[in-house]
Order: sequence, then structure tokens, then C-alpha cells
Amino acid sequence: MKAASFFFLAILLPASNSDDSLPNHIHLLMPHSGHRLPEINCLSWRLAVETDNVRDWDVVPDACEDYVGRYMLGNQYRDDCNAVGDAALGYAASLKLAGDGKDMWVFDIDETALSNLPYYARSDVAFGAKRYNRTKFSEWIQAGKAPAVPAVLSLYNQLISLGFRIAFITGSSELYRESRVFNLKNAGYHSWEKLIFKSIAERGTKSVVFKSKKRKELEGGGYRILGNMGDQWSDLIGTNVGNRTFKLPDPMYYVS
Repeated sequence: MKAASFFFLAILLPASNSDDSLPNHIHLLMPHSGHRLPEINCLSWRLAVETDNVRDWDVVPDACEDYVGRYMLGNQYRDDCNAVGDAALGYAASLKLAGDGKDMWVFDIDETALSNLPYYARSDVAFGAKRYNRTKFSEWIQAGKAPAVPAVLSLYNQLISLGFRIAFITGSSELYRESRVFNLKNAGYHSWEKLIFKSIAERGTKSVVFKSKKRKELEGGGYRILGNMGDQWSDLIGTNVGNRTFKLPDPMYYVS
């Protein structure tokens, strides 16, 4: 997975900038806003988020706005994604597939297959410290410009070479199918067995319920979900989660 290393900062800043200058560039991208709560330990907060001990939160705490930005744009986020990808590939490579075309790996899309970091780095989004704006995010999705998460794209390619069938299950509306297909293919995800969206009728369904239902339908169709990867716990809990789950980091938002 190391060959898939990619500096997300390059999406937003000139390649010549060094890590030493990163905090200043974060400040330029994302001016300080709101009050600060210095008693919050943002590293501990992120750990609590990733372990699902802090739930149902709406925005990144003001005190952690800059911390989350530095994490997402810096080396640590990239390394953390690589570590998850390496673990997933090690597991996948250890399996003996049946060879009948029914061994499946399920991926989420946002902050899993594709990165919305260029959007979240905007000052009006502030890495999740501003409240979610459905209209603005819908415009971003429709633009189809999200880059791949490199560690996941590398894993995807290797899973296909091993003989896995791929399914993407996303909470995105069916209305965005065309733009999402364009984005996935443009980012390097060239093929898949299933690409599952929320229908209009399912729009209000909680993610954990929706994704459990869709995984159950896949298994009802004879597929064996051997691996399941997402950035939210709601991608990985519920029913029919598969043999192994792998969580990517995401301290920018919470989906129940």
C-alpha cells in the first residue's frame, strides 16, 4: 500500500510547500471562527470519535477546527489510511476464494472510495466545524471532482486481481447516480458488480438500517461478503456486516 501514498495537501496547495509551513496554510484556507474551548484535548476527542464513544455529534468542536484540518491535510491521515488498507489487503490475500464469482467486498463511497477533502477544506465548511449544508454538498457531488482515497484505490485494484467482486453502497441519493458513476470512473474505479444508492423513498432512512438492508439483499442473492470497508460506524455495524470490517478515519462528520 506504500506505493499508493499520496499527499492530500497537493490537491489544495502547491507541491513545494513543506510540512513546517502547514499550520499557516491551514489558517489561510480556514480562518478562525467562533469561540475556543482550550480544555478540550482534540487528540482524545478524535480517538473517542473513531472508537464510537462520542456519537450523534453535529459539528467538529470549535476548539478542534484547526486540529482536524492539520490532521486531514497532513501525513498522519494518509498513514492511517495506509495502515487500514494494509490490514485489509493482508486479510484478503489470506483467503481462498471459491472462484464462483460470489466472493464480495463492500465499500462505502464518501471518505472511503472517494475523498471530499477539497470540499471540506473550504472556509465555509471548515473541516466539519460549520454545520452541514445539503445544498452546497449536493453541488459538490454533482461536480464529480472528488479524488480517490489512494489507499482504498490501491486496495480495490488488488482485490479485483485476487478475484473479488466489488459492491459500493452509498447513502447518496439515486438522483446523483450519473455524477457519482462519472466521478468513480474518473478517479480510477473502473468496474463493479453492484452500485447501490438510496431511493427517494429511502432518503430518511438511517444509514445503519439502509446499509444493513442492502447487505442482506446481496447475501440473499448468493454473494458472500468477505470484507466491508467504510469511514462511519454506520457502514460497519447492524446486520450482515460481512466476515471482516475495516474502518477508515473520519473526524469531520458523523452519520448514524
